[in-house]
Amino acid sequence: MNITKSLRTAVIVGSLALTTAFLSGCGGLSEAQLKELSDLKSSVSSLENEANSLKDERAKLEKQVEETNRKLAECQKQKEETRANLEKLPK
Repeated sequence: MNITKSLRTAVIVGSLALTTAFLSGCGGLSEAQLKELSDLKSSVSSLENEANSLKDERAKLEKQVEETNRKLAECQKQKEETRANLEKLPK
């Protein structure tokens, strides 16, 4: 969810930057426009870094879930083997 929101924000910021550059046309960029563009670039960069860190965190969590599921499957297998061995014992 956050990754989608971050990427959407980055696209909006990029579109705004391109629109600003396009509308300034041949007249050149004013100091305020250059500062705004610089600010937008830094904002996009920070959002991309946040998106990457969230992707890394997601990969880490998916790995933990996979490991837990593997352990649960192993426990289930041991439980079934134990149950089968108990049924083999004389009563």
